[in-house]
Amino acid sequence: MTNLFGGAAPYYAKYRPGHGEEAIDCLARAFGPASRVLDLGCGPGTVAIPLAAAVREVIAVDPDAGMLAEGGRVAAGTPNIRWLSGDSTTLAALPPFDDVVMGRSFHWMDRRAVLAELDRLLPPDGAVALVGPSRDPGEHPWEPVVRPVRAAFASDELVAVNSFQATGEHHDDVLVDSPFDRLESSRFEQWLTWDLDAVLGLQLSYSYTTPSKLGDRVAEFTDAVRQVLIADNPSGVWEERAVTEVLIARRS
Repeated sequence: MTNLFGGAAPYYAKYRPGHGEEAIDCLARAFGPASRVLDLGCGPGTVAIPLAAAVREVIAVDPDAGMLAEGGRVAAGTPNIRWLSGDSTTLAALPPFDDVVMGRSFHWMDRRAVLAELDRLLPPDGAVALVGPSRDPGEHPWEPVVRPVRAAFASDELVAVNSFQATGEHHDDVLVDSPFDRLESSRFEQWLTWDLDAVLGLQLSYSYTTPSKLGDRVAEFTDAVRQVLIADNPSGVWEERAVTEVLIARRS
């Protein structure tokens, strides 16, 4: 999995919302307290940090050094998280693990190849868990006005074979056609309130408008986004209903 998020780590950690306590509890029940869990594409620990309290160990793996450093900073004092550099192509080189979770990362990978490798590496009762938006996630309330601005500044993304971006095939369908074809889905709702700074910061957490990709256009980009946001909603406050799906996949 190519490093797509250069310079985004502090924005990702601060402005990407967590999945909510109920979603983390669902993962904890699925894995059990004795599990050594691989968080593949962990980012700054959005799943790894809250999950660590409920499992034996979390092996948090990401290709971006900034994400690992940010996660380690936020989780300072948490003894049972190992922050390791790696990606979906280096699974065999990682320490042994019992279960795998991926939060907003699986869509970047060669999903069929990853599942085939996990079938080789996971124990017979090991689970693959995905955490993120449901099949029909909708969009943020500001997207209609921000999307054109973002598109004007965005850089092209590298796309992996069999990734969601390459095929448009939903994760559910990929899993059903894999060894991990026994699926259990749970959905959890939370209401989020965003202010102007949070919406601006969120844009810098996206792979196509990271600070490293924008370069010397960061200020120009954020100014342009700020202008359309204030013109569309002078209050500078947005509320939305966010639905998180936890999808647990096991072998039949």
